[in-house]
Formats: sequence, structure tokens, C-alpha cells
Amino acid sequence: MPQIPIIMPQLGESIAEATIVRFLVRAGDSVKADQDLIEVETNKATMAVTAPCSGRLDKLAVDVDQSYPVGAVLGYVEATPEEAARLGLDAPASAAAPGRSQAETELADAKTRAGVQPTVRGLPVPANAVGASYMSPRMKARMTELGLHAADLAGIAGSGAAGRVTIEDFERFLAHLEKHKLTPASSMRVAVADAMRRSWTRPLAMVALPLRLDPLLTHRKSLALKPGPALYALRALAVALAENSAPAGRLVGNKIVHPPSIDLGVAVEAEEGVLVPVLRQADRRRLNDLVRPYHDLVELARQRRLPPDATGASIATVTNYGTFGLMLATPIPLPEQTLVLGLGAGRKVPNWDEARQQFVPAMEANLTLSFDHRVLDGGAAGRLLARVASLLSRPETL
Repeated sequence: MPQIPIIMPQLGESIAEATIVRFLVRAGDSVKADQDLIEVETNKATMAVTAPCSGRLDKLAVDVDQSYPVGAVLGYVEATPEEAARLGLDAPASAAAPGRSQAETELADAKTRAGVQPTVRGLPVPANAVGASYMSPRMKARMTELGLHAADLAGIAGSGAAGRVTIEDFERFLAHLEKHKLTPASSMRVAVADAMRRSWTRPLAMVALPLRLDPLLTHRKSLALKPGPALYALRALAVALAENSAPAGRLVGNKIVHPPSIDLGVAVEAEEGVLVPVLRQADRRRLNDLVRPYHDLVELARQRRLPPDATGASIATVTNYGTFGLMLATPIPLPEQTLVLGLGAGRKVPNWDEARQQFVPAMEANLTLSFDHRVLDGGAAGRLLARVASLLSRPETL
């Protein structure tokens, strides 16, 4: 009689694997279709894997307390003649693939099903690639020795209990890396990576608004010293935070720490990284007074010659990712900040003119605000962004 594999089912939309808790039957027992055979546990619930058909439980191919991916073969049921006929598995061996026996065909089918790569929220991922969610003291010591963080091991598929990454997995990973081209990361790249790793420990979110650029561009033409769009945005953010500094506060324990000064940074691309020079007390200086200090700081940043007092201790950053042709992005606040204001590339779009009762061309860009969701909710972030957009629509007030 044909052996029907017992397959680990998809136990939920985002479930990629399950741990065997206990066996409800033993090899050799008679079972009925849909009878509970194995109790398994996911990170959400405990459920049962049922028999695919009636027959005799031939064997169980898994162990208790071990995790197995969706699609894995957990054992086999030897179907009864009636079940084999019902499932269309009573065909003669000649129906198997040419040059291959029926048993070999069934084994190949089982292997194919066991190798299923489950789709989790639309992305094919290795079911057991949970990364270094747990690390033994030995693993931590080895990583400290090599200067690595848990984030560096996110792509390692663990072979230990519950998908844990073992020291053997880690050493194989290191050996595999040696087969690839390796180049040393610059000190700036490492510093940026460390800052982003620390930033990402917080729940971050983003809101966005379309911004009419025509008033800003017209105002810019009238000035002798011409501010860039990022400086307009920085000044508008400074004014908005001077009115209410709470959105730029930091959550420490159960208290919001308000900023003592509106010191804002601007993201500047430098060789192999990003530097953030800071304009101190940006709310107390008019736009015209900020143009020259701003350009001086940007130039020093590009040369990587910023003085110590021009970096650090800022409460928010402004980034103009539109210079790269990007219309929308999700910048990440620095670890000591709560906010990043972003400006996308300008583009000409049709805009409804109420007076003319027709569409007219207008320059528009996306204005975004990334924020620490522990400090701000969407409503507060949206109001702050709307206030910044309102100020930018009247640049003469800046």
C-alpha cells in the first residue's frame, strides 16, 4: 500500500515553523482520516497535525522539542486499499515516471514537499531562518572577540532547538564568508551602521504631505544669498519646534525630556557615509542669517573637517533626499533624536486653480517626517508636518 506523507501544515498566515510538543499516536497504530496525530506549538498557539488519510501509522520522522518548517515531512501513513483507491494512488507502478519505480516516485514527491519554501507575507523565505534570536554565552564571547553584533547574523539559518543559531552554524557562516570578496569597511561606515542599529531598536513611523514648491522657488530668486531647499525646511522646522518643543522630546523611562535648545542637524553625504553638522539655536536666527553658516558647515562636512562643536547634541535632522532624484524615502532618526524631516525631488504636476477653474502646472515635492512612535502618534506628527508645510508656503516669514 502507498505511504502518504504527513506534512507540517501552514498553521497561520505568518507562521513559518512549529515545534513538536508530543505524539498522540504511536507507529503501528491504526488511524482515521483527520485524526489528531501530533501536537505542535507555534509562537501563537498549540495545534494538532492530523492524518492525511485512514490507514496504519508507519513511522514518525521527527523528534519532540524540535522545530520543523511548514512543508516538512513529519511521518508516513500507510493508506488502506479503500483510501488508496479514493486518493487515486492504486495505479500500477507503470504509471510512475519512466525509469523510476513507484516507491522512488513517492519518495521524490515527499522530498519535494519537504523542501517547500513557505511564503510568509508574500516573501519566500527559508522557514527556519530566524536569525540569532538567542545566543549562548559561548556565542556571545566569540562575537565579542570578532567585534560583531546580533544584527550581523540576521541571515544565518539556525540548526539548533527552535531555530537557534549554534556555534557550529556561526563558524560555518564565517567560513562561507571567506569564499566571497571582502573589503574593509571604513570607520565612518562602521559608525553609521552602529548608529542605525541603535536607532532601529525603537518603533519608528513616517507621515508625508505633498508640498507646493512654487512660493519657495519664487522667494529664493529674490534673495542675493540663495538658501537651498533643505535650509528652508530646517528653518521652518525650527520655528515649528520653537512653538512646541514636545515633539522633539526624548522618552527616558516614564518622562519626556524636552530639548533645551532648537539645535538642528542637516544630513550631508560625505565619502563612505553621512555626516550631520548642526546649526545651533536655529529658531533664533532668520533664514538670511543662516545661509552662510549653513554653506560653511556643509562644505566642512564634505571635507570631513567639522569642528567638534558643530556635531552632536542636535534634536532633529533635515535631509534632502530629493538631490538623488528620490521622490519618497523613509530616513531614520539618529539614536539621540526623535525626528527626521525629509524633502523629496520636485516635479511638475497639474494643480487645480480655483480662480481660473482649470488645472495649471505647479512644482510639487513630498515632505516627510520620520518619528519615534513612543514619543509621537500619527496625529501629533501630522500636525507638526502640516505646520512645517504651512510655514514653507509663506517663506517670507522665515
